[in-house]
Amino acid sequence: MLSRTAENLYWTARHMERADTTARLLEMGYRMQLIPSAEGGHASEWGSILAASGGSADFAARYGEPAERNVVSFLVFDPANPSSIRSSLTAARNNARAVRTALTTEVWEALNQAYLQFGELERTPRSELSLPQICDWTKRAAGLVRGAFVNTQLENEGFRFFNLGYAVERADNTARLLDVKYYVLLPTIDMVGGGVDNYQWTTLLRALSAHRAYHWAYGGDYAPRTIAHFLILNRSCPRSLVHCVNATESHLTALAQLHGQRSAATSAAAALLEELAEAQISDIIEEGLHDFLSRFIASNAALSGAIADSYLFGKV
Repeated sequence: MLSRTAENLYWTARHMERADTTARLLEMGYRMQLIPSAEGGHASEWGSILAASGGSADFAARYGEPAERNVVSFLVFDPANPSSIRSSLTAARNNARAVRTALTTEVWEALNQAYLQFGELERTPRSELSLPQICDWTKRAAGLVRGAFVNTQLENEGFRFFNLGYAVERADNTARLLDVKYYVLLPTIDMVGGGVDNYQWTTLLRALSAHRAYHWAYGGDYAPRTIAHFLILNRSCPRSLVHCVNATESHLTALAQLHGQRSAATSAAAALLEELAEAQISDIIEEGLHDFLSRFIASNAALSGAIADSYLFGKV
């Protein structure tokens, strides 16, 4: 497969997953603002969401103080923000159009329809659009593209690169969403374990569509330690860090077998997977969850760079 085709498939998936996660971030902010902020917290809910998205500096320079309407404009509709839902859908469609012949009709139509429908949303008066409506639509659109790909594409090299993009992006996004709760929204120490704290943890699970799955795995114990374990070390959770890195390593190993050569990216993924497989939640908490997550995000970014170098396509 040409490296350009591989790159376009990889980034199509990453941009679709990024749109989905931006919607989930906004959903977290919306739900968390429904209860009083914990006095002494690091920042407001909307400031926290901006920090997790990595767009705080850009937002502050253009919009000033974070308020719901401006944050929604920045993260949903702003074409100058490369991580907005609008920009992510546009980038995904452009990448897919460049390799249209490598995609099934169902995949292309799901993606193109999402792009066109977002244009209709954009033309709708803001007073007629609720934030939950935007978030739900984005998650459904991303799910349709993912489902069409899994159900209609051949499991060849293109399949591997596409799903590789999803796994790498999802690992980064789960870490950022978890960090929003544990660090950015961390309340004063006397509030830990209280009603606000517990509400924020369960809101995180709902934003990740993992609330019911967590209940099946751990029962009704919504303790921070077990939620962190579920989203980091539980292999059965499809959004956990270990699950995503395992998927990354699996797709890279399959590519290495196809090419008859193990890449630096494969070795990097295996090393990161080994670290997670040996980790204990008690050690992660002792290190500091924010410190662990920051280190993981950096390692995952380095892995992304190794994939780009190994398969001769650029970093975005």
